[in-house]
Amino acid sequence: MTEKIIISAALILSIIIPFGAFLLGEKKKGNLKAALACNAFLFFGTLILADILLFSGKASAAETTNLASASTDGWKYMAAALSTGLSCIGGGIAVASAASAALGAMSEDSSIMGKALIFVALAEGIALYGLIVSFTILG
Repeated sequence: MTEKIIISAALILSIIIPFGAFLLGEKKKGNLKAALACNAFLFFGTLILADILLFSGKASAAETTNLASASTDGWKYMAAALSTGLSCIGGGIAVASAASAALGAMSEDSSIMGKALIFVALAEGIALYGLIVSFTILG
């Protein structure tokens, strides 16, 4: 139970600290890079902390039947989290470029709004594919 609280607190702090420092500081390009670097450092530090806390099980001769399933459960959850998280990051990058291009195209010719929205929706589909993969892994 305490491991879940520690991991939850570390994840929340990894989001609040870098962007709080960015919002409180001056909004320059260097500060954004520093905030993103701090966020990446805290995120991967949280992953390492979760790895240590979740996968540090004790094995004994009496627990050999449950050892195989217990050791794969952590990796299953880690794979589901990575597939969802990385697909959402990729989808966000794709939506950022597709939406800005769609807005630029619609500002010149408003009749292509439907075509532009299709490209933005296809870019958002990447995140849904990652979510489907994570449900498949967990199921």
